[in-house]
Amino acid sequence: MNTAAPQREWWSRVVVGALVVAYAATFIPLSLARHWGFFTARYDLGNMTQAVWSASRGELFRVTDPDGMRVSRLGSHVDPILGLFAPLWKVWPHPEMLLVVQALAVATMAVPAFLLARHWLRDDRLALAFAAVSLLLPAVQWATLFDFHPVTLAAPLILWCIWAAVTGRYIALGVLAILAAMTKEQVGLALAILGLWMVVSLGRRLAGTILAVGSLAWTAIAVGVIIPHYNDGGGNAFLADRYGTLGDGMGGVLKTLVTRPWEVVAVAATADRGLYLLALLLPLLGLSLAAPLLAAGALPDIVLNVLSSRAEQHHIEYHYSAVIAPFLLAAAIRGLAALRERERPAWVRDRLTATGPVSAVVVGAAVVAGYLLGPLPFWQHVPGGSHVRAEQFTIPSRAALLGEATALVPGDAVVSAGNRIAGHLSDRRTVLAFPAIANASFIVVDMERPDIGDEVRPLEHAGRVAELRRRSDYAAVFERDGVIVFRRTPSMP
Repeated sequence: MNTAAPQREWWSRVVVGALVVAYAATFIPLSLARHWGFFTARYDLGNMTQAVWSASRGELFRVTDPDGMRVSRLGSHVDPILGLFAPLWKVWPHPEMLLVVQALAVATMAVPAFLLARHWLRDDRLALAFAAVSLLLPAVQWATLFDFHPVTLAAPLILWCIWAAVTGRYIALGVLAILAAMTKEQVGLALAILGLWMVVSLGRRLAGTILAVGSLAWTAIAVGVIIPHYNDGGGNAFLADRYGTLGDGMGGVLKTLVTRPWEVVAVAATADRGLYLLALLLPLLGLSLAAPLLAAGALPDIVLNVLSSRAEQHHIEYHYSAVIAPFLLAAAIRGLAALRERERPAWVRDRLTATGPVSAVVVGAAVVAGYLLGPLPFWQHVPGGSHVRAEQFTIPSRAALLGEATALVPGDAVVSAGNRIAGHLSDRRTVLAFPAIANASFIVVDMERPDIGDEVRPLEHAGRVAELRRRSDYAAVFERDGVIVFRRTPSMP
């Protein structure tokens, strides 16, 4: 009796499990170190913390806006998956919970990557290679480590959706697609393209049509109904801020896309945006382009990112590629399978079907990409290796001082704090980003981290702190090495 195949499958599963554990064991400590070192921020970990905190108290994702008003997060982004964290907050009421769950969720990407690759490539070694690649991609690693964002959870969920679509598990697909759509309002556009791919490439017309129509309907409701409802009838404020050069409101942007496409090209055709696209495609050796319709699921977010005036959106060091990565990964797997299936000269066919070398090249490309572009701090010790934000994964001695200062703020107090300090003070009803003060009872600032809103402006920060020192209604109750805690003084009779 031949037992080779079952043994191989058993060992393959062990290796996939080891990859999941290794990723979680690496990225949970890095995420926590970044937070404990006060490198996370009010924007965005604090926003998510406050939204989950309020949801755990029966409120609809209430957060403090830059003007000090309490508003629903649904007026800016529709990511109701945050509600699923409310029960967890009851058990573990700390921002660390969000970071840990995020790293654990992303770690599971190795499982659907392995299952898809084994289904399409019929080889466990190649399947293990792509399972490893799913966790080595710089875009995935950066999304895991840059604070907490609901849309980062879309990365594993979308990859699971693709697996469910391929294997005909429609109930699982429905549940997974709903969860993925709940991570951000535009994810429905990507899922709609997945539905189209199901119709065209898999021949699953009914299921694909239901997915496409339902996903488009969700995005239309989120953008056209939910956001305006919670935004006093207005549209998404990010639209004007990030796409204002292309038109007034969504209608104006769409009109420019159709009637003046050369203006769109002028915005997109820049060196940094080109490098961004290469950073997404080259770690997968461009294989995604061999399965263009599946890769097209990444297009909505790619378009949103490259057309945005916000530079962070077209750099992989943030969370904006979380929806893109799973589509490009799945397309790379399918693309390699397509290349292996086509008629090719013998020397090409032999190289594509040489499992060991192909696996090594696929994994090697992802490792090299991580070495050049990734967040893992040990790369800084390798000549030429990435050192971007490497200092954020070592807890500085100053963190103890900041922790001492924030501990002086009562849990029910209205507080204003610098962006990176406020990330530790957002589990409350009202938290403002300095220099917004409003009716704050406490103000916490760090002169070495001169945060003004979500920007660093040393001169303005120094001026604002000087103004505070001159005010009679606030007094410094803690001051050491540039870390200052001001407290509102009792009103004089």
